[in-house]
Amino acid sequence: MEAPDIRRLSYIFPLPLALRPGLCESRTMKRLAVLLALLPSVAPADGPITPEEFERLVTGKTFSYASGGIAYGAEDYLDNRRVRWSFLDGDCTEGEWYVSGDQICFVYDDIPSPQCWTFYLRGGRLTAQFQSDPAATELYETAREDEPLYCKGPKIGV
Repeated sequence: MEAPDIRRLSYIFPLPLALRPGLCESRTMKRLAVLLALLPSVAPADGPITPEEFERLVTGKTFSYASGGIAYGAEDYLDNRRVRWSFLDGDCTEGEWYVSGDQICFVYDDIPSPQCWTFYLRGGRLTAQFQSDPAATELYETAREDEPLYCKGPKIGV
């Protein structure tokens, strides 16, 4: 049986720095990395996290997300279910989140139509499935910080 490709797994299950591809080239270390990546994380999430769990986890934090190995964006989760989103370009949009069934929905000042997601915890990290088109977008947490997003100031001029 052929071992799974560690490069592919590292996008799905974040690995400790010492076990990432290119840093440890020995065959033994690669096998160890594959085993460690598979052990705690192979089990699928039990189900969506509750809105209360989501709120406890995210409030006061900034989460960065990726999709398919590519940085997607980041969001500040503020008090009173307020949020600030950026596609990592310095432009930020303000909004809020609310609960709809087992989904967390977001509305933003410049995108008033609801953007609804189902959130899961996998390996201690958030993953989110976009509900308007479940086959299209799945985001996964790449970083969790206490620092706020970098946002450029308001646009001025004519």
